[in-house]
Amino acid sequence: MATSKVIYLGELRANAEHLASGNIIVTDAPIDNHGKGEAFSPTDLAATSLASCMITVLGIYCQNNAIDMKGTSAEVTKIMNTEGPRRIVGIDVNLTIKTSTEMDEKHRIILERVALTCPVSLSLHPDLKQTININFERF
Repeated sequence: MATSKVIYLGELRANAEHLASGNIIVTDAPIDNHGKGEAFSPTDLAATSLASCMITVLGIYCQNNAIDMKGTSAEVTKIMNTEGPRRIVGIDVNLTIKTSTEMDEKHRIILERVALTCPVSLSLHPDLKQTININFERF
């Protein structure tokens, strides 16, 4: 079964429908590539999916280990090449893991490994530089 259906709307914009839920994501070409920049670009989504995947697998781990991580967040910076064909050459993620309890060194290492080995991270080409900064905060 297909995961999604993408329909071109014109003017460098597309609707991507998640077939199982009906949720829609609109994409737009970025301003620096002939677009309006009014929505996520496809490359924005690729970069953002890395952080989203990290937070999702952390959520699974924390849920299974009775750790509350509400408010955990990530800021993502996508880096495009400046020469040659357009492509993402780097993704910087500043991940802040918030928990209700203080994490000892052992748990911090486990959470870092969980985040750094998410499926998206492991699926990206090795030439794409992933710079991941992980901070821990207690709420």
